[in-house]
Amino acid sequence: MVAKLSLECSVLLLLAILARGEFTVEAGTDYESQPVKFPSNFLLGTATAAYQIEGAWNASDKGESTWDRFTHLKDGHIIDNSTGDVAALSYYKYKEDIGIMKNLGFKSYRFSISWPRILPNGFANKISKDGVQYYHNLIDELLKNDIEPMLTLYHWDHPQVLEEAGGWLNSEMVEWFADYARVVYREFAPKVKKFIPINEPSIVCKGGYSYGTYAPGKTLHGIGEYMCVHNVIKAHAKAYRIYETEFKSYGGQVGFLLNLFAYMPKNPAEDEEASKISFEFQAGWTMHPIYSKEGDYPPIMKSLVANKSSEQGFSRSRLPTFTDDEIKYIRGTSDFLAINHYTARLVTAGSMGEVPSHDNDQGIIELVDKSWKGSGVSWLKIVPEGFRYILRQLASNYGNPPMYVVENGVADLGLPEDDDRISYYREYLKQMLLAIYTDGVNIRGYYVWTLLDDFEWEKGYSLRFGIVSVDYNSPNRTRTLKKSASWWRNVIATGKIDQ
Repeated sequence: MVAKLSLECSVLLLLAILARGEFTVEAGTDYESQPVKFPSNFLLGTATAAYQIEGAWNASDKGESTWDRFTHLKDGHIIDNSTGDVAALSYYKYKEDIGIMKNLGFKSYRFSISWPRILPNGFANKISKDGVQYYHNLIDELLKNDIEPMLTLYHWDHPQVLEEAGGWLNSEMVEWFADYARVVYREFAPKVKKFIPINEPSIVCKGGYSYGTYAPGKTLHGIGEYMCVHNVIKAHAKAYRIYETEFKSYGGQVGFLLNLFAYMPKNPAEDEEASKISFEFQAGWTMHPIYSKEGDYPPIMKSLVANKSSEQGFSRSRLPTFTDDEIKYIRGTSDFLAINHYTARLVTAGSMGEVPSHDNDQGIIELVDKSWKGSGVSWLKIVPEGFRYILRQLASNYGNPPMYVVENGVADLGLPEDDDRISYYREYLKQMLLAIYTDGVNIRGYYVWTLLDDFEWEKGYSLRFGIVSVDYNSPNRTRTLKKSASWWRNVIATGKIDQ
């Protein structure tokens, strides 16, 4: 197991953070045994994504997205053959949804913009006035209700026309995304101070270009995911540099977002190396080029992929290569780290996944402990200690950057008395507070996934992650607060977790 930060290092980290004024600690509080109180200026928010809640898939002049095309095939990729055509109707009901956030006390809202709603044909030569105005209205309503917007430019739904040209496998996508980012900044930078260019690069690339389970549904194992991530990293960097050089006078920040399980050694005495490799292949794949001092992909990842590629008869590594100029350009392109975390895995040496593939290149096997409690979805086991584990690991490996947990939550089958969800939040939040107060991890905010029951990608509407129920049998998509929503209202009002 990765060694815990020493007490001395933890104290030094904590003192450094306190000196910067990032949060205050109440004297005399025993945070190790009762980590229940949030820092006084800690940001508590909730999160959604455009395709999952907006609906209005062809309203006004909006263009077709990859997810529009993917779901309309109705070929079994989506478990219930459902689509996001109507979803939760948030395109029309955004004021009601913001009213719910206000009522519950949330101070920030992380949402995404639909690329084809802004640029109907994918390119910046045609900007939709209606699409731009919709997001202005949304942002204005948030600000009117004292809710800070955190804007994600891309949450997996790029224009289908760009996919026809190769999508994220085409290096021109970097420039197309840069043009889109510039339009977004030009419109919204005066009002929005936190931007995230791309949601979960490794997930969109593995799901969309290797597994084929997500749009656009391609299965180029061992090649597609690497090409995609390579271009996504460059696109992120380009979006960051555009803000840095053209829009920084507005005083905002641009962060990098990744999704991480906690990859813990099955046997601490024997599987330390497997845990390290897994971390480098999951976090390091996209973080090392941005957050490490030397930049580029992690050395161990470059070595293992090159060796596997050679063994498989490839003439060169399946992992693309950055130029020296690209390495310099990409390094440092993040003002804060955004983290999506849900669950954990145990790892040990072995072999898994398609040959070739990113999964197989690692030379490890992922396992679950039979004692871990399950949830409404098979992949999400409830492992609160994994949350602290991965937060500490990120801090110790990448210089403890400012962090926001921008997705964390659990699925069920739609129970209004969702006590299991409350238990999940309670235990995961306690582990996060231990990471803050005991380990000194620089976490500045936490966002609930998710506000509303929504379209859950390949699971359609068969799962419910929301703290607010949406009646998908009602044309009006009636909203009803679940027990967990009331729990969150109390947590935010009191600034602490109930025991």
